[in-house]
Amino acid sequence: MKYTVILVPEEEGGYSVEVPALPGCYTQGETREEAIAIVKEAIELYLESCKAHNEPIPEESGVESLIIEVKEPVA
Repeated sequence: MKYTVILVPEEEGGYSVEVPALPGCYTQGETREEAIAIVKEAIELYLESCKAHNEPIPEESGVESLIIEVKEPVA
């Protein structure tokens, strides 16, 4: 299974990660690599919990990530 994750560098250091298709599935890590490893484990645990409670396994929500360029405001 594949899920979109949102990886955000934090000002104070580290990264926060969200999985839009899995409500409440958030985590963080000190490095990008650590955050990715931790979110993989979080997704697996989330899916195991769904299965254990006979809940449906959420499918990818089709979230699309874009970077939009805009002009800076003129003072």
